[in-house]
Amino acid sequence: MFSGIIEGIGEVVALQKEQSNLHLSVKCDFIHELKVDQSIAHNGVCLTVVSISGNSYTVTAINETLQKSNLGGLEVGSKVNLERCMKLGDRLDGHIVQGHVDQTATCTHVSETNGSWMFTFDYDASNGNITVEKGSVTVNGVSLTVVNSLQHSFSVCIIPYTYHHTNFHTFKVGTKVNLEFDILGKYISKLMNR
Repeated sequence: MFSGIIEGIGEVVALQKEQSNLHLSVKCDFIHELKVDQSIAHNGVCLTVVSISGNSYTVTAINETLQKSNLGGLEVGSKVNLERCMKLGDRLDGHIVQGHVDQTATCTHVSETNGSWMFTFDYDASNGNITVEKGSVTVNGVSLTVVNSLQHSFSVCIIPYTYHHTNFHTFKVGTKVNLEFDILGKYISKLMNR
């Protein structure tokens, strides 16, 4: 379980294919606090630490994960948003995030708005996923509030802190991002389609 509040930005230092799996080695500032079997969200995708070596750790993404997320497009040097799982008893600053990416979206517009930024994303709405005005959505693991909710697109507004402390500052038109839609919205959408 995660909250969508990014703890740091990691850097991909190695990628290794093994059959349909991809092993990602990531360098981060909190490496000395990690242990094998720990869950970490990478651009919103919950992955398990399988090994730690020096100043990096390794996680494995299976084919299902690679098909539904942007992790397969990462390269050595790519920056990823990182969040360790929540501790029981901590504040829930963002919203309830499972770390189970639903699908990807494409950034279609970026604008600086006098001290903050607005990003617009298009996604395939045929999967039944929806956003609602002022509802929650997770973009690359970041808990955000939806504005301009349409059937297949939405926008989010980013404060300077989030812009500089996540990988949002690397986004441009055409950037592929991971989306996790609000869990309550997903259940309601599925019930309505029955």
